[in-house]
Amino acid sequence: MDINSQHGTFSGPGTIRFERLLPGPAERVWDYLTKSEMKAKWLSAGDVEPRIGGKVEFRFRHSDLSEADDPIPEKHKQMQDGTYFEGRVTAWDPPRLLRYTWGEETGEVSEVTYELIPKGEKVLLILTHVRLGDDPAILISVASGWHTHLGILIDRLKGDEPRGFWRVHSRMEKEYGELLN
Repeated sequence: MDINSQHGTFSGPGTIRFERLLPGPAERVWDYLTKSEMKAKWLSAGDVEPRIGGKVEFRFRHSDLSEADDPIPEKHKQMQDGTYFEGRVTAWDPPRLLRYTWGEETGEVSEVTYELIPKGEKVLLILTHVRLGDDPAILISVASGWHTHLGILIDRLKGDEPRGFWRVHSRMEKEYGELLN
């Protein structure tokens, strides 16, 4: 099976892990992780302050991630006009390792780690999201979100137009729901 289409793995309590083989070089992938204008094309706009303790901004507008006419599902309507939150950089080692907190303002802080490992002309990205708790609905939502966002990142790096976020996300919610049950 193609590594880029594999489901993330629930590798421990409250943890989801993905591996994706991306077009390189690592410096280019790093830019997609850290530069607002490039991060906005696959995840969310917002600056990543380049230092440990630096602020990370997330300005999500899923409708901006592709040209596809992709209506938002009813259960996610609260995100129709976008959403914003912040985190803090906890590891900064360009272009190899980036880690930051996620969801600080909710009081339930989780943490995302990106590891970039050169593999010839490609880059192995290992994304790990930890401290997600044990609520299956949250685990399914987070896994589906990352799976969908990483698919868009792959399309962007290849120069392809991504499919609509919500269409893919809805399918992934069903698949991750089956994996957890």
